[in-house]
Amino acid sequence: MEARRSKGYQSLDMSGDNFEAQPERHSSRIMKPCVLLLTCLVSVLLVFLVGTHRTPSWELLRPVGTVAGIGRKNSSSEAPNDRLLGGLLSPEFDEKSCLSRYQSMLYRKASPHAPSPYLIRRLREYEALHKKCAPNTHLYNKSIEQLKSGRSNGPMECNYVVWIPHNGLGNRVLTIVSSFLYALLNNKVLLVHIPSDFTNILCEPFPGTSWVLPSDFPLHNFLDFDTGTPQSYGNMLHNKVIDDEMLSGSSNATLPAYVYLHLPWYYNQWDKLFFCGDAQRMLRRIPWLLLKSDHYFVPSLFLLQEYEEELRQLFLERATAFHHLVRYLVHPTNAVWDYVTNYYRAHLAAADETLGIQIRVFHNFPVPFESMLRQVINCSLSEGILPGVNLQEWAAPASKTDTKAKAVLVASLFSGFAERIRDMYAKHPTTTGEVVSVHQPSHEEHQHTEQRGHNIKALAEVELLSFSDALITTAWSTFGYVAQGLGGLQPWILLRHTQSDLPCRQAMSSEPCFLMPPPFPSSHCSKDHGDAGEAATARQYVRQCEDELGGIKVFD
Repeated sequence: MEARRSKGYQSLDMSGDNFEAQPERHSSRIMKPCVLLLTCLVSVLLVFLVGTHRTPSWELLRPVGTVAGIGRKNSSSEAPNDRLLGGLLSPEFDEKSCLSRYQSMLYRKASPHAPSPYLIRRLREYEALHKKCAPNTHLYNKSIEQLKSGRSNGPMECNYVVWIPHNGLGNRVLTIVSSFLYALLNNKVLLVHIPSDFTNILCEPFPGTSWVLPSDFPLHNFLDFDTGTPQSYGNMLHNKVIDDEMLSGSSNATLPAYVYLHLPWYYNQWDKLFFCGDAQRMLRRIPWLLLKSDHYFVPSLFLLQEYEEELRQLFLERATAFHHLVRYLVHPTNAVWDYVTNYYRAHLAAADETLGIQIRVFHNFPVPFESMLRQVINCSLSEGILPGVNLQEWAAPASKTDTKAKAVLVASLFSGFAERIRDMYAKHPTTTGEVVSVHQPSHEEHQHTEQRGHNIKALAEVELLSFSDALITTAWSTFGYVAQGLGGLQPWILLRHTQSDLPCRQAMSSEPCFLMPPPFPSSHCSKDHGDAGEAATARQYVRQCEDELGGIKVFD
């Protein structure tokens, strides 16, 4: 493993010196003691100087060619110092308050996808709107008073989408991005409820303001909103609280002060009518929308004629929507980022190439350990992601300094997968001569979304996976979706055994799948609920997912 450690780090190596043999002379017998004495004095001086300098431990792990010991080699033609991600990020932040915002690009592969000028302009416009309508401003307080009144005659100067967290970290990130895009399309302001298990994990994404819903928000029971909530769009439609006059956009109609949008995986046929044209036109006039979901519902927004032209301008490459927005919104706080970068420098920075493997075994679809392990190994070998091993030989310590090193990062609740892959490469030499090291930051055994510490580790491992050169993910996993989006990676997806005989299939883009969409095409939008809602030209961009036959995703 010495070869792996030396790769990419500065070191002093005297073993390569080659001195020609010279005839021994009488003077050499005198000089040898002097040389030895001089060498000892230099060594003592070096020890003294190093001890005086007190180099921080992380500086000793500084990779060659990086700034201040951070980052990776960047072979792309994209400027390696593009800390604003092509204009996606605002330069108005204090860099020290959230180091990950401007440093993450040093660790990830440079993105080949540039944000459109229109997206950049709309983001700056949104930031100005958010600042004007942020919590505790005059306009926010005015909207709160309207909310307390219980009724509305139409939109206010500031209108809001309130995000309600549901399920694990991957689900939360997907729905934050979905909710933000929905707010952006409707000129509303996104506010997020941050529970105790999610505090101080993400930085504020908008300069000079906050996106956090204040604790004195007057709807005290909104965390209990669910299928039976009377104020849900589906229930109000079913019970005719929302009538034809409201749906038609009549200016005489008295509107509810707020509407709850119930969009988790167990939403019903009435809730799914949210994705119809008449619903969108009416909901745009409601000042307060409270939204709960656990899925990436953006693909269904692409199917709505209401948003066709706006989405076309925002995302010239349709399949980059999540990639751009998740990098705009999701930035780990300094405490989380410190964990990420320390682990990267200690275990991954020296490698020539990094492979991320994300393994998730679901309770409702159990897969035996040996079967899942075999699938992971077959995928990585058949696709040439990892080198094969010679089972007839035993591995010997690496001796060449130019040996190519591959680091494998395994993200799983269980330690067994990483241990078995590590043993395979530790016991047998690779057929290519490469050295493979295997690392796993944590193995929690069980998911504990209600624990902040668990969520910190989860976000840290998502970030580390996004630094990979290649990525293997598990079908249906929202955790994997977030990692591939952050890294702009097209992962190899571990398919379910009922889907294919192949161990894996490479995704066409880094876009997540909407696993539980309404019927497609939108036959649930009958003529009684406006047009079917489908943008004709958008149909070619929304297709079946690779990992879920009933799911849809955005393609180019």
